[in-house]
Amino acid sequence: MAMYRYRGRNRNGVLVNGKLKSDSEKDARVKLKQKGVNVMEIKHLDSWLYKDVTLFQKVTTNDLVIFLRQFSTLLHAGLSLVDSIELLAKQTSNKLLKEGLVSVSEDIRTGSTFSDAAEKQRHVFPPLFTNMLKAGEAGGNIEEILDRLAVYYEKQHATKQKVISAVSYPAVVGVVAVGVVIFLLAFVVPTFADMFASFGSDLPWITAFVLTIGDVLQSYAWLLLLVVVLSGVGVALMARDKRYKYYLDYGLLKLPIFGSLLQKAAIARMSRTLSSLFSSSVPVLHATSIVERVVGNEVLARVIRDSRNSLEKGESMADPMERHWIFPPLVTQMVVVGEKTGSLDSMLGKVADFYEAEVDQATERLKTAIEPLLIVGLAVVVGVIVAAIAIPMFEIFDTIG
Repeated sequence: MAMYRYRGRNRNGVLVNGKLKSDSEKDARVKLKQKGVNVMEIKHLDSWLYKDVTLFQKVTTNDLVIFLRQFSTLLHAGLSLVDSIELLAKQTSNKLLKEGLVSVSEDIRTGSTFSDAAEKQRHVFPPLFTNMLKAGEAGGNIEEILDRLAVYYEKQHATKQKVISAVSYPAVVGVVAVGVVIFLLAFVVPTFADMFASFGSDLPWITAFVLTIGDVLQSYAWLLLLVVVLSGVGVALMARDKRYKYYLDYGLLKLPIFGSLLQKAAIARMSRTLSSLFSSSVPVLHATSIVERVVGNEVLARVIRDSRNSLEKGESMADPMERHWIFPPLVTQMVVVGEKTGSLDSMLGKVADFYEAEVDQATERLKTAIEPLLIVGLAVVVGVIVAAIAIPMFEIFDTIG
């Protein structure tokens, strides 16, 4: 919402002035009229002091799904395009989406098409959204396109959440386990070291080993923390540069256990996106260009780029896929069949369905397998630390006895 300063007269003819938050100047005038203010002058305050903070906000996939479902329902109910957008702008709680919808509404009222107006709000509406809208406008089936987009984003959100859940669980447990071990080694074990030293007896090798690790952690904890922080910053910077992101994505795909899950999720995302674009009559070259930008994996994006180049030469889209390890034979065979039968959207939809189901099963298997492994690993580490403390204590008790 924007802030406006107004000046006018109330119902009694008294001069009034003040500030008002509103989606647009027109909306501000309507609100003031409802309050009984006859507006003489109104001015938009565009200083950063009056702006809503949206720096850390973004339009999530869930926000888009809710918006698309409601939008489609309103259009089916007979509301006009502009009225539907303005109604949804008032209802949404996401400030970034609200501002984007208000701008889109104003552009449409001045003669822009919905897709052109949405394309100006790139920070709100992704390229896939605007391009499918263009196809819907050309075919006169915007309601159908909105439903299709909602289904697409719902499936993307579900797949993404499953992958995040599968990866975050062992990561969180691992971080907690490492924290507990570091605490024991850095603060608990050293207190026993002083006691053992006072007896002057030789320490068992396991105790000496654990005490050495504790000393290292105490002496170089700051260096360890610095390495972790710098590594995190380095990975974040690599992810922003396509040249380095390729090697980062390549490494992730080659990880044991997790690599296969990430590969299936990436193929599901690519297949679902291409299927949605093709079924919406987006030209094949343009569709592959969009997918290259939104697929989220640079290894896969390069293969898509090669497939587009192959299509431009009049060759098969499947040829570059068949030569690359990231695509299993199932995918390339389905693409070949789709190209030959003219049903590429349907074939890619089936591939997406298959790999989305594979992601579901893989995440469940991963959770089932990794939980006992984490417990056993943590038990072994803690057991070693306990043994390092207990063994010399028993020797001390024997000596005293």
